[in-house]
Amino acid sequence: MLAQKTQAERDWKPIIKEFERVVGKDGVVRRKEELLTYECDGLTSYRQRPALVVLPRTTEQVSEAIKICDRHNIPWLPRGAGTGLSGGALPIENCVLIVTSLMRKILKVDLENQRVVVQPGVINNWVTQTVSGAGFYYAPDPSSQIICSIGGNVAENSGGVHCLKYGVTTNHVLGLKLVLPDGSIVDVGGELTEMPGYDLTGLFVGSEGTLGLATEITLRILKTPEAICVLLADFTSVEDAGAAVSAITSAGIIPAGMEMMDNLSINAVEDVVATGCYPRDATAILLVEIDGLQVEVDKNKKRISELCKQNGARNITSANDLETRMKLWKGRKAAFAAAGHLSPDYYVQDGVIPRTQLPYVLKEIERLSQKYGYRVANVFHAGDGNLHPLVLYDNAIPGALEQVEELGGEILKLCVKVGGSLTGEHGIGADKKCYMSEMFNEIDLETMQWVRSVFNPKGLANPDKLFPTPRTCGEAANALQTQKFEGIEAF
Repeated sequence: MLAQKTQAERDWKPIIKEFERVVGKDGVVRRKEELLTYECDGLTSYRQRPALVVLPRTTEQVSEAIKICDRHNIPWLPRGAGTGLSGGALPIENCVLIVTSLMRKILKVDLENQRVVVQPGVINNWVTQTVSGAGFYYAPDPSSQIICSIGGNVAENSGGVHCLKYGVTTNHVLGLKLVLPDGSIVDVGGELTEMPGYDLTGLFVGSEGTLGLATEITLRILKTPEAICVLLADFTSVEDAGAAVSAITSAGIIPAGMEMMDNLSINAVEDVVATGCYPRDATAILLVEIDGLQVEVDKNKKRISELCKQNGARNITSANDLETRMKLWKGRKAAFAAAGHLSPDYYVQDGVIPRTQLPYVLKEIERLSQKYGYRVANVFHAGDGNLHPLVLYDNAIPGALEQVEELGGEILKLCVKVGGSLTGEHGIGADKKCYMSEMFNEIDLETMQWVRSVFNPKGLANPDKLFPTPRTCGEAANALQTQKFEGIEAF
């Protein structure tokens, strides 16, 4: 990347004045103690204080702020609610953080055409709350949906419980208003589900802030289904639960969501949330939500119950009313938070595997857990093979974090080895970039770098993210040799 001036070399006073002229004095955070709030995202293991934080309210303010960074060659990073789990919003030294938390307006609600236009700081759950009274909802629902923002969901291509049937964020974004790394404002996509030309909307969703910042997002909303039912099946073995997942999908049934939790997670959520629904002696539970027409739900409910029984389910509980359904989902939604009850710290990963590899991979995770001496709680989107192993540890013990990171890396390599992916919804960020070369060869990564260089030629937008760098990854990660694009180093 471009060599950046150090804090000692750069005179920030006139630059602060420039930002204040754009967003006002209240829109610039510069005191060291206040900047501590922004030194990390949900991946708290890594911390770095930014030089400044800028809080714009409009597209034009974002554009002017980025132009200031461009003129002074200052690296900048976008940040939403700070709930990301891969270090995507982790500041780098001497950078400006552009935080969208004040951009919280729902700009347009078009029920007739099933779309909503929002600013990036709008909280995920607000979208559904806005349109639910008219019988609509927004499908992508990360576990953090009551606090995570749409802008961050777009940057990381977030998923959630309902991604099995309805897809992740990219399947629900119709168009974007973007501010590119030079400060120019462009519109990609539109208000229709199909647009001619290159799919620049699809390119931007999941680009983790390396191509620009979205300031207006057009979302697709769905009509609330006629009927919804949630089934909870408990098993005496994880293998049986995994077999039930395969049986359900092989039968041609596509549930709205299908989640699995192991015994460690079950007891954690019961200790904290106390739903009274999860049997503490179960080795694993399977939560299956089905929706659609009433006749369809009734038929699938019976068939799923039969398949679970055939694959070793002890008991099956079903819920059709909203209150009971929410109670069954409450523990799953609180699983990450409940892990804090088991251990002072935990390290979560986000690999994806083919469903058929589920029993093998879970056995291997248990083997790695015993090898490294750290407990691993498994909570995951079983339907699409998106694993969320939570490695439990105590960061106060010297060397524990390094060992846990190594264990997490082994899990990711295992996912790739069986034909899976490094991430399903949390993104690559700073946490997983060293493992990109496990999944992609040099040509693949070089091609991605060329795309980034088109939009971000100076490398100022969220540098040191997504791609491996020799400085941070070393030979162990098979990092790329430095490639040069028109005199600008890109790794």
